[in-house]
Amino acid sequence: MRPFKDFIVSPIGERYNNVKKFGEKSLILNTDIYNHEFVNRRASVIATPLLFSSPIKVGDEVIIHHNVFRRWNDMKGNEKNSRSYLKENQYLISPEQVYLYKRNKWSVVNGYTYIKPILSNDKMSFNAEEELMGIVKYSDGAFDINEVVGYRPRTVVEDFVDGERLYRVMNKFITIKYGHKGNKKEYNPSWAQSG
Repeated sequence: MRPFKDFIVSPIGERYNNVKKFGEKSLILNTDIYNHEFVNRRASVIATPLLFSSPIKVGDEVIIHHNVFRRWNDMKGNEKNSRSYLKENQYLISPEQVYLYKRNKWSVVNGYTYIKPILSNDKMSFNAEEELMGIVKYSDGAFDINEVVGYRPRTVVEDFVDGERLYRVMNKFITIKYGHKGNKKEYNPSWAQSG
């Protein structure tokens, strides 16, 4: 079955990423279904749309919107699936809900850039990373890889890709190009790599 204008995807792993492993022990980070930070965003493509061609193919791994696998409670307290739910382990999503895809390497869909946080040099700041600045990790071609860029406040979404914490930013919210890295160091805390 191929949908007319949507993708069919299946989660890679569980619907929620709320357990971290430390050796043989497991730590449950969250038991609440409302928190979007712990919803799985990794999926495998099962079917592609009929009405248009896409660089995304069947079998590709994709990073998708956080509400696709999410569950919620209705007014009576009954737990429900998201509106993307098709049937067991299959979800119907629009192309606008796909941000990054991987066949042999990660590629970004048009209109987005993934940015790696930068370690702060400010000894007087409590923040470990530079605010509103990062190094381009994946781009749709609008920016050079390893270029340092600045972006508008409250315009990033945190994603975890291959053990790295990255920020997804729409290209239109990147406001300045600082050039290439120079003395800037990437910041990837150890907790982002566990699990």
